[in-house]
Amino acid sequence: MKSRNGGNTRNPGRYSALKLKLRAMVDTQSAPALSALAPKVRRLFELSAAKIRSIEKSWAPAQGAPVFTVGGKYTSRGWTEWTQGFQFGSAILQFDATGETDFLEIGRERTVGVMAPHLSHTGVHDHGFNNVSTYGNLLRLMREGRMAENLWERRFYEVALKVSGAVQAARWSRTAEGGGYIYSFNGPHSLFVDTIRTLRAPAVSHLLGHVLMGENDQKISLIDRVAQHARATAKYAVWYGEGRDAYDVRGRTAHESIFNVNDGNYRCPNSQQGYSPFSTWTRGLAWAMCGFAEQLELFDTLPGHEETIAIMEKAARATCDFYIAHTPPDGIPYWDTGAPGLANLGDWRSTPADPYNDSEPVDSSAAAIGAQGLLRLGRRLKDDRYFNAGLKVCNTLFDEPYLSTDENHQGLILHSVYHRPNGWDLVPANAKVPAGESSMWGDYHAREVGLYLLRLMEGKPYLKFW
Repeated sequence: MKSRNGGNTRNPGRYSALKLKLRAMVDTQSAPALSALAPKVRRLFELSAAKIRSIEKSWAPAQGAPVFTVGGKYTSRGWTEWTQGFQFGSAILQFDATGETDFLEIGRERTVGVMAPHLSHTGVHDHGFNNVSTYGNLLRLMREGRMAENLWERRFYEVALKVSGAVQAARWSRTAEGGGYIYSFNGPHSLFVDTIRTLRAPAVSHLLGHVLMGENDQKISLIDRVAQHARATAKYAVWYGEGRDAYDVRGRTAHESIFNVNDGNYRCPNSQQGYSPFSTWTRGLAWAMCGFAEQLELFDTLPGHEETIAIMEKAARATCDFYIAHTPPDGIPYWDTGAPGLANLGDWRSTPADPYNDSEPVDSSAAAIGAQGLLRLGRRLKDDRYFNAGLKVCNTLFDEPYLSTDENHQGLILHSVYHRPNGWDLVPANAKVPAGESSMWGDYHAREVGLYLLRLMEGKPYLKFW
């Protein structure tokens, strides 16, 4: 029996039966082989097709970008328009995975018709989310020969990506030690951990031969800004157990790092969407895991960045280790590792995550994002521990109660959380915490990590953003 939210009906007994005493961390020993995940990955994309078509049928541009579901239907939420690229990028990934050309046409037409304002949006740090997911994926497919070569279409995507990366990199604040960071939509004082995942925009722009033109025609290197931002994120948003403060747990992250804009000095950690500045909001952790891992793959191809590579690898290892150590054995994290209600769940790190508990919600979107970081880092380091942790996460995520099998629910991955402190997430009737809903970023990253795995299984070109 299915609930209105697209998964199994609320069944505490099922989860009580699963609460076996396990080792307090992601259980990498029981991870499936890569090939064994093939049926689940293919089912993911089978279900995904209907979800994309449903959204395409019901969504109108005037409504704004779809953000998360309420009662199984995607809705908008005014904050910043950061999820539009995930909507159309999902259709492009669906074509990439299945070859169904109608999804390619959705992606192409909607990118041309809707995404232009995102290219020149000077008020956000989200260019990698919006524009690399659309223009970037389309250019990648043309380069791979998956789309017919068209010189003017190629140039259109290239110009769009050049502009987007430069506009994002222009949001620049300097730090006291001479570096800098791309500041968040909160303003020049604010470095978000999320932005490490959007660095793909200025990175792609650089690889296309572009620079940011500043005052007096100063040519500003985009890859230098990518490197400086990555270093600042690693230094200020990630902890290493080296005595930085009283809450210095190796691998934990802060959502936001605050600076004095007058002199560039770091002041304190902060959190917009997590429980506190001194706990770890797991989606922010996942952005760091995935962002550092994919930037390492890029910087490995660029000469002269050995120090930056070492800094990013240290951050990637620490954040991935923290995820493994502070996530239940099935690989699905709760929304914040310091959330107060976790105390009601007993030894929550040793039992499978329960999306139907009455104390704190899980966040499946953090799992979808973090899994890719684990897989990429594991492959790069040839370390089965990380790679198997990623496989374990996907094995759980691509099955019920997380995979939405209800054709009336527009979401693909259930039990995602957007902004718990603001109370934006729907709490179902007869429940005490949010459950049963989906997010555009969670669904997109589930498709992206699914495509990543599918290409590895089928021996196709390695999935990368450039």
